[in-house]
Amino acid sequence: MKLPKKQRQEKLRQTIEEMPFITDEALANQFHVSIQTIRLDRMELSIPELRERIKSVATDQWNETVKALPIDEVIGEVIDLELDERAISILDIGAEHVFSRNYIARGHHLFAQANSLAVAVINDELALTIKADINFTRQVKQGERVVAKANVISSSARNMRTKVEVNSYVENEVVFSGVFDMYRSNEQKGEDRNEVSN
Repeated sequence: MKLPKKQRQEKLRQTIEEMPFITDEALANQFHVSIQTIRLDRMELSIPELRERIKSVATDQWNETVKALPIDEVIGEVIDLELDERAISILDIGAEHVFSRNYIARGHHLFAQANSLAVAVINDELALTIKADINFTRQVKQGERVVAKANVISSSARNMRTKVEVNSYVENEVVFSGVFDMYRSNEQKGEDRNEVSN
């Protein structure tokens, strides 16, 4: 059911505050209006487009905190980061990521997104992937958005290892999962962390 404009715009503002990385297409579906209507609503409310919202949230934090990887070497866009804890990135699958004959994403792009996020979450100037246990659970197609979520599940200062779990989603469906065993230099601070559930 369509809402009156004023009520729709208020709910639109609330929705974007709760989910700042929601697309205009998803908003249009949610509010049963056209994408153009959503864009006009955003303009009237002075809410920037998705890409600008991502940049405003991530860029300052990224440049000030990440040690292991320059921003231009990350596959996807980092939208949330807490070093040695968790990180989130998004990757919009375009024509450059897919096989031309069937528009299915090449697996190495999904792996690269997850692996670069596992490196980025490490609070160290040196972070290298030793091994990875990965699983592709469904095909990803051109036009889909992949959200990768990394969580540090264990860390040891003694052997300079950190284990990072990464799950990648299209909407709420897992499309890729992996556990990355990462080597880091001995600059790690604090006590060892045992594996924890997230």
